[in-house]
Amino acid sequence: MFNINDIKNGITFVLDGQIYQVLEFLHVKPGKGPAFLRTKLKNLRTGATIEKTFNTNIKLEKALIEKRNMQFLYATGDLYNFMNMETYEQVELTRDQIGDDALYLKDGLDVDLTFYQGELLGVSVPEKIAMKVVKTEPAVKGNTTNNATKDAELETGLTVKVPLFIEQDEEIIVSTKDGKYVSRA
Repeated sequence: MFNINDIKNGITFVLDGQIYQVLEFLHVKPGKGPAFLRTKLKNLRTGATIEKTFNTNIKLEKALIEKRNMQFLYATGDLYNFMNMETYEQVELTRDQIGDDALYLKDGLDVDLTFYQGELLGVSVPEKIAMKVVKTEPAVKGNTTNNATKDAELETGLTVKVPLFIEQDEEIIVSTKDGKYVSRA
């Protein structure tokens, strides 16, 4: 248990049977009435983000989240296989458990799997990943305006907008937060 006044960004707790992580918080002391805490929370089971207000005298149960570093091995259909490189334990997840992050999984990628009391909550991929461009159109001479871009298909099937100078078989860095091109690798 911890006092709501000791809250910090990133802390995890259990509320109404759900596990939440604090994304943002703000202590509010109005001129009239008691102080309260306004928070933005992420449900770690569903991925949904909610805003919730708490009185400052409340206590919450801390959720101890375990992170295990694993390596992505391969995918067969909608099943994705990961292995703990220390214990060689393998875990198989479905596309639904991974969500949109499946588009960033390539063989040998290190990811963090998060667990709460043995229950898998999700997969955390690195913020930036190097990927190979497998298909893109050549740049058309004279077709350059400010920040001209074209579509490029990457090795995992993800399509991103890239600058015209990027060619097929090049390695690029992609942000997993927004799925956008960052730079050449």
